[in-house]
Amino acid sequence: MILADKIIKLRKQSGWSQEELAEKMNISRQSVSKWESTNSIPDLNRIIMLAEIFDVTTDFLLKDEYETFDSVTESKEPSITQITLEQALKYVENKMEVSSLVTKGVMFCLCSVVPLFFFLAMAETNRLNLPDNMAAGLGVLCILIMVSIGVSFFIKINQYESGLATIDNERFELAYGVHSVFQEKLEKFRPRYNLRLSIAIFLFIISFVPLMFSAIFFKGAGITLMMLIVLMLIIATGIYILTPVSARYDAYNNILKDHAVTEKSKRVKRAEKLAAFYWPLLTTIFLGWSLWTMNWGVTWIIWPVGAVLFAALVGLMELMDKEEP
Repeated sequence: MILADKIIKLRKQSGWSQEELAEKMNISRQSVSKWESTNSIPDLNRIIMLAEIFDVTTDFLLKDEYETFDSVTESKEPSITQITLEQALKYVENKMEVSSLVTKGVMFCLCSVVPLFFFLAMAETNRLNLPDNMAAGLGVLCILIMVSIGVSFFIKINQYESGLATIDNERFELAYGVHSVFQEKLEKFRPRYNLRLSIAIFLFIISFVPLMFSAIFFKGAGITLMMLIVLMLIIATGIYILTPVSARYDAYNNILKDHAVTEKSKRVKRAEKLAAFYWPLLTTIFLGWSLWTMNWGVTWIIWPVGAVLFAALVGLMELMDKEEP
């Protein structure tokens, strides 16, 4: 293989255009084009620079009989898996499939109480000629059906575990060019992620507002139950907006991340585990207290109090971790 073909092969493996390679070498794109078209040959200094940029030996570049890729910095840990561009793209695809299943499961479980609140509201306002017992029975039946469907989506996630395990749970290194490709993808995707995150957070914050105002300015359990449905639908919309972009953003970061376990990553994982238990429990307490007392104008206070308590619990976990030997 001649030098021109090797430069083309290494450049494409790195995911760079001629302009990008030229910029890294502080030369013009025309110079790279001439090298690759065999119209000119780089001088010795450029050969050394190419070897450093592509992480290969100068012998590999200069000797035509060298056909195989000869890396200068071979991995010192043979147990580390090398991730190619195709494998990284497949990982992102699997992450998005898992995100879709999780979103569907969460939506079904979260909205499973909507039919119950609807039937109870119809019974409260004497519409549809539904007695209270029948309304409650139909609502509970819908909860069981929708939760079962939601759980079926969660069960389907395990079919993607093998495709995610290498990057999620094992040490790996990226093949040449993969890091630059995904770094560019991440930078382009970041504005979209920030926008979706802002919209979702806004929806979560205002979700209880219709319920609070209806409880303050209107009387009757019927309107309160309908506003509770609105609350659930607003939260579900926020989850629908946030989950896919979060999955893609996390996938890009997982591919690019340094797999040395830092203290920051430990703190984030602890906070995530706490949040996964804490917020569903808080929602259950809120709904139980509100439905028991039907005093929605007071029970909303659990959200700001719960947010402050969550921050305090995270701080307490950090304090206890520092005190451990």
